This record gives sequence, structure tokens and C-alpha cells, in this order.
Amino acid sequence: MQNNETFKFEFVALMASLMSIVALTIDALLPALPEIGQSLNVTDPHKNQLLITMIFLGIGFGQLIFGPLSDSFGRKPIIYVGFALFIIASIICVTTKNFEMMILGRVLQGVGLSAPRSISLSMIRDSFSGNYMAKIMSIVVMFFILVPVVAPTLGSLLTYFFNWESIFYFNLIFGVCIMVWLYKRQPETLPKEKRIKLRLNLFVNGTVEFFKHKDAVAFTLVSGFITGSFMVYLSTSQQIFETQYNMVEMFPYIFASLAISIGLATFFNSRLVVRFGMFRIGFTSAIAYAAVSLLYVALFWSGKNPSIYVLVAFFAMQFFAVGFLFGNLRALAMQPLGHIAGIGAAINGFISTVLAVPIANYIGNYIDTSVLPLFIGFSVFGVLSVFVFLSIRRRNSLSRN
Repeated sequence: MQNNETFKFEFVALMASLMSIVALTIDALLPALPEIGQSLNVTDPHKNQLLITMIFLGIGFGQLIFGPLSDSFGRKPIIYVGFALFIIASIICVTTKNFEMMILGRVLQGVGLSAPRSISLSMIRDSFSGNYMAKIMSIVVMFFILVPVVAPTLGSLLTYFFNWESIFYFNLIFGVCIMVWLYKRQPETLPKEKRIKLRLNLFVNGTVEFFKHKDAVAFTLVSGFITGSFMVYLSTSQQIFETQYNMVEMFPYIFASLAISIGLATFFNSRLVVRFGMFRIGFTSAIAYAAVSLLYVALFWSGKNPSIYVLVAFFAMQFFAVGFLFGNLRALAMQPLGHIAGIGAAINGFISTVLAVPIANYIGNYIDTSVLPLFIGFSVFGVLSVFVFLSIRRRNSLSRN
């Protein structure tokens, strides 16, 4: 267990790397979606979005399995089990000629990757607490954001020089390197005396305990709202920039520049959160998230797309708010769950992800010739998030009086 005021760069970098396997598996594939669809005889371009959104479904369900197991058997062994499943799923993806089997492979990839993604949060919670935990999560996310900056360009290069299957092979090699790093350098963060004995009612008891903490439930819902609306962007960005704006060659660079805006926000958050608190910053960011999207809807209600410069400016402001939200929302939800960090992270990830997937699939179906539906989705879920923050603040204020 690290002291909660001790910062270790290698720990932060390793946690970011564990999470980045997920980002690389998702973002590197974006430029190759048309080629994969063509290879698998997909005629409806909307179906290509499933290659992105369905991996999140696997992540959501996988956390329910691996989170509780990590509370009983330790964090590191369960991460290795999850990665082994990821290897099997990747083999399915590169060998199939059937779109439905590819979707199954992506879901299984998500299940496998849910282990490093969610358990890395548990390892952070094992080691830190309070606003300092939010600071560490922000720094982790800041490093993690470097992957979306380079992943689409990497995917384009691999597809150009080799084929789309090479993206999956690269992800496997990258993942193996991270697993070796974890094995060699990172001590187990959950000592044996603090592990929970595996019982049939372990998950049931953990779920009951989770729902006793109303703030954890509320911030999990907000995380689902923000993740869902952001997931629409992830699954449709290739279609927006390459089809609607005819900017095939520029897509990786535009995607990277917008990822940098999230990275800048997480950097500022890591410097400000200890001073101002994660609730205050999260609440302000939710207001900004809603305000930017509402402004876009008001200005471009006709549905006609603005110039690419205006669109990128709005996306940059939107994602700057997202950068403040991501780390703080997870930290706010996990703060009261230190005694059940594994199960808590699993339920938090499951609810937020399963809530996000149908949001992304529903809104994504409306994005054909205009970006307007995307910003309408941002607006709706941004406003809902603000209302949740207001209700939490009011309840906490009443409880203090």
C-alpha cells in the first residue's frame, strides 16, 4: 500500500498503460472501419459502429465477473486471466469472415479488457483516497489520453502498409508488453488479509452495499450519461469527418487534436482538484458540457453542418469539459467504496457502460448527413447530469443542517 501522499510515476504510468490497452483496441480500429465492413460484406455503414460500441458492452458485463474475483484472489492474477481471454477474442476477430462472429469477438475482447480497465481503478483506490485519489486518476487519464492521440494514425499506417488484421496483432504485442511490466514491477495492492472470501452471495452483498451509497449510485449514472454521449462521437467520428466532411486523410489528425483537448483538461484537473475539490470541479464541468452543446443546437438547429473549423472548436470545448468530468466522476463514485473497491468498481463500470451503449447506438443511427443529432444527445445528457449534481448538492446540504 502506497502512502496516500506519495506520488510514484511508474505506478501512474502502469495504471495508464493498463487502461490504454482498451483505448488502443478501440481507437486504432476507427480508420479501418470501412475496410473491415467491406471485407465482411457489410452494406449498411451504420453497422460498422457496432464494432466500436459492442466492445463497451463486453467491458460492462466483464467487470461484474472480474471485479468481485479481484476482491477475493487479488488484483494481478485476475488481470492476467482477463488478458488471456482478450488473446482468444482477438484470434476470433482476425480469422472470421462473418460480421456477426466479428461482433462476438469484439464483445469478448471487451469482457477480457474489462479486467485491466476496472481493476486498475481498484488498484488506485487501494493506494489512494479523497481528492488525492482524484488527482492520481486525473494524471492517469492524462497519460491514457496519449493513446487516442496516436491510435488512429497508427491504425491508418498499419492498414496502409499491411492490412486491418495487423491492428489486432499490434494490440496483442502491446498488451503482452504491459502484462510483463505488471508482472515484473508492480506489487499486489490488495494484501491477503484484506481479501474477501469468495462466496455465492459475495456479489449480492456487494451490490446491496453499493446501492446503500446514494452518491456512488448518482455519480455512476452521470458517468453513464457522459460516457454514452461521448461514445456516440467515438463510434461516428470516422463517418462524420470522412463522409460528411470528406476529410479522409485529415481524420487521424483531427481526432488527435480533439484528444489533446481532453488531455489538457485532465492535466489542469490534476493541478486544481486538491485545491477546489472533485465535486465542485465536476459540477462546474457538467454545466459547461451542457452549455456548449445547447449553444451548438441553438446556432445550427437547421441541421446544416458548420465549417470544419467551427465544428472542431465546439468539439474541443465539449471535450475539454469531458476531461474534467471523467476522472472526477469515477473518483466521486469510488470514494465511499474503499471497503469493496473491486465490486464497487465493477458495478460502477457495469451500470455506466450498459447505460452508455444503448444511448450511443440509438443516437448514432440518426447521424447520416448532419452532426446536429450528436449535439442534441450531448445537450440532453449534459442537462440530466447537471440535475443530478444539483440533487446531490441539495441532499448533502439538507443532511448537514
